[in-house]
Amino acid sequence: MRLRWWPRTARWQMLAALVLLEALSILLFAVLLIHRQSLEIRDRTIKRLANQATSLAVQCSEALQQERPGYVGLSVELAGVGPGVSIAKVTDPDGAILFTSRGDTRKMHLNAAELAQMPILKRDQLRVFTQDDGRLEGAAPIYTGGDLRGFAWIENNPAGAYEQRALVMRSTLVFAVIWILASAILVLLLFRAISGPLATLHRGTRALMNSPDSSSGFPLPVTVHNEFGDLIEAFNGMVASIAEQREGLKDTLSLLDSMLANAPIGLAFFDREGRFVRVNEVFAAVTGFPVSRHLGRTLDELLPEPVAGQLKQAIDQAFDIGSPVRDVELNGEAGPDSHPVTWLVNAYPVRTTPNQVRWAGVILQDISERKRNEEALRRTEKLAATGRLAASISHEINNPLEAITNLLFLLRNYCDLKEPALNYATMAEHEAKRIAEITQQTLRFYRQTTSPARSDMGELLDSVLNLFHSRIATVGIEVQKRYGDKADLYCFSGEVRQVMANLVGNAIDASAQGGRLIVRARRSRSWKEADVEGVRFTVADTGTGMTPAVRARIFEAFFTTKDATGTGLGLWVSHEIVLKHQGLMRVRSRTAEDGGSSGTVFQLFFPDLPESVVHSGKHAAVTA
Repeated sequence: MRLRWWPRTARWQMLAALVLLEALSILLFAVLLIHRQSLEIRDRTIKRLANQATSLAVQCSEALQQERPGYVGLSVELAGVGPGVSIAKVTDPDGAILFTSRGDTRKMHLNAAELAQMPILKRDQLRVFTQDDGRLEGAAPIYTGGDLRGFAWIENNPAGAYEQRALVMRSTLVFAVIWILASAILVLLLFRAISGPLATLHRGTRALMNSPDSSSGFPLPVTVHNEFGDLIEAFNGMVASIAEQREGLKDTLSLLDSMLANAPIGLAFFDREGRFVRVNEVFAAVTGFPVSRHLGRTLDELLPEPVAGQLKQAIDQAFDIGSPVRDVELNGEAGPDSHPVTWLVNAYPVRTTPNQVRWAGVILQDISERKRNEEALRRTEKLAATGRLAASISHEINNPLEAITNLLFLLRNYCDLKEPALNYATMAEHEAKRIAEITQQTLRFYRQTTSPARSDMGELLDSVLNLFHSRIATVGIEVQKRYGDKADLYCFSGEVRQVMANLVGNAIDASAQGGRLIVRARRSRSWKEADVEGVRFTVADTGTGMTPAVRARIFEAFFTTKDATGTGLGLWVSHEIVLKHQGLMRVRSRTAEDGGSSGTVFQLFFPDLPESVVHSGKHAAVTA
């Protein structure tokens, strides 16, 4: 574990730095003071030793002149007890110790440093020198009447100097402690005035970091009126501005999210690798996958070729050229069931800076339905034109057909024809009547009634079967029809005829290999409401049948299994007609793969309620 030697908080860092600075300053001051004190003590010691040595030499000289050698010993002893003196001694001119303030003279002798001073002392009157151990010593020659009688030696005692330096050091240390404590207390008091506002700013900053959306605890209190108070006020202003901008940004993001989620077009955003960054529900519905599955995935992972490649090419072009790519029509298959789609795509660059394109946005419209509508409209227009042409032809055929019928009648009744010719004329008249019936049925489909009327459903079904007589005969279908008594209905006969013609036509298409076609109509009651009377129709065939998947979609507009020959509108229009008459419809069908025989049965019930034929908005009940 690594130990920290330096404090972490600013308060203790400042205090530690101040203590360290003052300690170094006081240490430097103490060193300089002690050095200066040592120099002064040395100077005073040198002067003192010079005076003491001179004084001892004078006293000894006077005692010798008076021939009182005992006074020399007394002067040495008195000099030895002086302040700062370690030892005093007197030697003869050869260096032999004659008197000393302490110790046995017989056992004492001068050291090398002292012996080295003797030649110098003979020439000079005074000498203060430093011995080998660093102690100072003063020496002076003793003369009487011009004769050298010896030397006076005074050796310094360094204990006094040491005590003076120790006193200075103790005083300096006491001063340092008092000064550092006073400075520390002052710093702590001063820092408290600084740390309080800083702690307030720190709490506010952490609160802002931990809860950016929360404004509790703001504005921060301003407790000082200095630069720190101005800083807190500026911080409060910044927080208020951020909160205001955040609210505006939230409103903007809410608007953008609402636009993205509820826009009636598909919106998606991609990065440069072609990965989904954002997508709305409409785009997800168009592709057939949930929104969560798009994010972070590439186009190739969700969309098959060539749709993915075409869309990726438009996105890359928006990144490369930095301008929108408009009205690109994509055709292919998409979704889990790989259904055919037609998309209109606009790609545009999304810039975070004027020179950087970060994302590419895609606006997608599914125009598959519009394409199918356009195609169905073209087919419907062709059918309408064909119907108008057939009606026009039928109308033009009626006049010459009526003349032919009349001529055949006259030929058969007023000309004396033999038996074979008479039979031929009768057959020609019969075929002419069939042609007239076909033209009448064609005109009935084209000329729809504008108001309901009571019609015989048996005659209506016969007219439909007569219309498909040639197709039924060509395929070899056996028709079984059964009409009940009083099978009349108050309805739009042209619309009911259209429903029956559509069901019979589909039954013939499903029975390409022959089989049976069953057509029935009878008075009955509703299977939903027993008190409602009307007419029940049954159109059944023994054709190929329908799978459950097909049966579930037969009433969808533009859904067809006849490829190019179908419009996908027949059963959808029939359903609308049943809805208009407030009728009911049941569908049962099975294929040979289900086991047994195949076929389809349509059952319809039209209520015989004249007052309810108008559009009421109720839905027909359809059971597949």
